[in-house]
Amino acid sequence: MSKKTLALITYHSYSIDIYDIFVVPLLSDYIKIEKYPLDKVSIEKGIVADLVLLSAYTLFADVKRHVLNDAEIIIADHTIMKQGIDKIKRLPAGTKAMLVNINYKVCIETILLIHQLGYRNLELIPVYPGSVPAIDIDLAITPGEGALVPKNVTNIIDIGHRVFSVSTIADIASKLGAREILESRAFKEYSETIAPPSLDLDNILGDNQILNKQLDKLLNIVDKAIVITNTQGIIHSYNASAERIVGYKKEQMIGENAVNLMPEIPYYEVLKTGKEVSQKLININGSDIAVTVSPIFVGGILYGAVANIEKFTETEKSQHKLRLQLIGKGHKARYTFDDILGVSAGIVECKKIAKRMANSTSSILIMGESGTGKELFAQAIHNESDRKEYQFVAVNCAALPESLLESELFGYVSGAFSGAKKEGKMGLFELAHKGTLFLDEIGEISPTIQVRLLRVLQERNFMRIGGDEVISVDVRIIAATNSNLEELVSQKRFRQDLYYRLKVLPLNIPPLRNRKDDILMLIKEYQRRLNTEFELSEEAKTVFTNNDWHGNIRELINCVEYLSNFEEKRIEARHLPITTHKGSAGESAAGEVQALDQILNGSKYGAADYLFVLDSLEQAYLKRERAGRRSLFARSKEQSLFLSEQEIRSMLTRLQHYGMVSIKQGRGGTKITDQGKAALARLRELKQPKAV
Repeated sequence: MSKKTLALITYHSYSIDIYDIFVVPLLSDYIKIEKYPLDKVSIEKGIVADLVLLSAYTLFADVKRHVLNDAEIIIADHTIMKQGIDKIKRLPAGTKAMLVNINYKVCIETILLIHQLGYRNLELIPVYPGSVPAIDIDLAITPGEGALVPKNVTNIIDIGHRVFSVSTIADIASKLGAREILESRAFKEYSETIAPPSLDLDNILGDNQILNKQLDKLLNIVDKAIVITNTQGIIHSYNASAERIVGYKKEQMIGENAVNLMPEIPYYEVLKTGKEVSQKLININGSDIAVTVSPIFVGGILYGAVANIEKFTETEKSQHKLRLQLIGKGHKARYTFDDILGVSAGIVECKKIAKRMANSTSSILIMGESGTGKELFAQAIHNESDRKEYQFVAVNCAALPESLLESELFGYVSGAFSGAKKEGKMGLFELAHKGTLFLDEIGEISPTIQVRLLRVLQERNFMRIGGDEVISVDVRIIAATNSNLEELVSQKRFRQDLYYRLKVLPLNIPPLRNRKDDILMLIKEYQRRLNTEFELSEEAKTVFTNNDWHGNIRELINCVEYLSNFEEKRIEARHLPITTHKGSAGESAAGEVQALDQILNGSKYGAADYLFVLDSLEQAYLKRERAGRRSLFARSKEQSLFLSEQEIRSMLTRLQHYGMVSIKQGRGGTKITDQGKAALARLRELKQPKAV
């Protein structure tokens, strides 16, 4: 069956751009949308559609005569995101501010919208291009039109662009016979992110039957049970899901006191304190139920409470207990933004962007070189978000082979494969439910894992390996990479659709060489943490600040630790286990020679030993295999070198000090760096017999 057509008419093309981001994805799978921004598209030839939607009522007269098939015309009802209304909530009553928008009419519409949402105690003055703003006002509120704010205004609150209300989306779905829109996950997620009109609750839920019927329709398309009361605890709304889960019929409940009928639900506590009670486990009529009760405030006045009720199955109960146990076993973020040190412009801006991202539920892709602190940022984002009370689960995708990574992420059922635990295993996605899953080195995952990960991101559900039960999860994904994913996409090694699903919110962490203002401060901080004292000469400070720091913060920490064991109170440039890598290729090669001389002269191991280690790491890199001291130990026995694991560890540590290898934690193994490859080439030259 062909899709019905919606004609979307706006004054400006940038309004279409906004709707494309927030609204069109809700509708495009179910209806065909034809866009008519009047600053770019003429409607003189006429409009043929099943439904015409106007972004403003002032468009009606101009558009009606161009609708050729007598299609119904509706006017969009707008609202703003909850994040925007949260900013307005913080303003004290009587605050005087400019309301800045593109013209007078839209200014008034926005002011009326803010009043409709319950914030009538603000004095808002319309300001638009060509108007004369009051010079005594230094606060501007604007829905995404910051460029229009007068230059002399220093305090700006951007509440975000206006978007369609739930009632407008529902109206479109109803008139075009596309009820699937209202049953989609995208619609439910959308409705949770926008501010609903906060009309007087008693008017909505009491005697006004028309509004009451509209609310009932809306509540009955929601999967979860919803029960709403007034301030006395009298039930005004009780949807079909509540009948199914709670067990009482609607006619038994409406008009009755919820506190008396369902004393297990903490209505009394919420109405008394005005504070939410979240995820409380109760039992009603023999059924285990998870309930969250939230107060309903309008303009600072308590109007009632709403209970969100879900059935709690045996599976969920066991998962819940296990998750609680695992929080105490390390699945918790330890770091906050206060732990991210630095005063340079790059790191300050990066922290500012990351804090804004923490307020979203969208996927984040953190990009940066090895050692820049990608997991530190991921943990800080989690601890700044609404998910901070839940688990932070991290996995290094490069540290595990494909089969093991798949079972770790998605879990498995009993007997799924040889060696599987009898009781099965819960995957990391389940453990991270309601929290954050951090996927480090995402560029290393196989095509098979990419497909499964894409499905989870799209559908928010998955099946365990060997299982047939679909498990739904609410997980915020933060991925990290030091690879160029765009290049991997162009090489067909990484799925383009997964790349864009992960990169909804991109965050680039600056390398240490671009944070010169932070280097000496970081050295002092890590001296303090290592409880060591030494003083750097001016020449040593210059070498530190001019170094390329290919290993970034991790390399800097290693260097400070190295110097702390050097037993010198004053550190000169010659003492430093680093060489700068700037200038011509000849200078770089000379630097490698100097670094090799320092390694070989200060070590009991010879050039052949270091040649073996670096060559083995390069071979592992080319084969995309992990390499650590144990695999190097096994290979040394094969080549009759008989190096012990401790000797290999010592050489790897020394090579890391000079930036020639990067040692990963846990099972991540060790990788050869560009400096290490250059040193390897030099060692091979030394091994070749000289021409006679």
